[in-house]
Amino acid sequence: MKEEIIIRWLNKANNDLKAVQHLLTLGNNAPTDVIAFHSQQAVEKYLKAYLTLLDIRSGKIHDIEALLNLCIVNDKEFEKLDKTKISDLTFYAVEIRYPEEHIDVTLDEARELYEIAEGVKEFILKKLKEKGIEWQV
Repeated sequence: MKEEIIIRWLNKANNDLKAVQHLLTLGNNAPTDVIAFHSQQAVEKYLKAYLTLLDIRSGKIHDIEALLNLCIVNDKEFEKLDKTKISDLTFYAVEIRYPEEHIDVTLDEARELYEIAEGVKEFILKKLKEKGIEWQV
């Protein structure tokens, strides 16, 4: 059952990254705020997949730093990740979705957010594989 939930998290995260990949093909017409949001969502879900493996329930929080800290407490290898860059993604979970907060995200920034998400994905998949959980796209 736990592995099934982990796979669900991974599938949802992967769908966020598929959306980002597609949107990036639009080049200068890409909705960079949407790319930022889905990059954040992917990272959140990858971290929650790993926390599920550890039987840690994080609830419905979007705070990447809090999730990453939970991972670090339980596995010091997570300290190898760039905590500042990853934690900065939290901003794109909520604020960017509302018109009151007008935030311009450049295409280069959007690409960087995607790269951060891909890096977290690879790290998490490696950690899960070490624990015997293989996932195929």
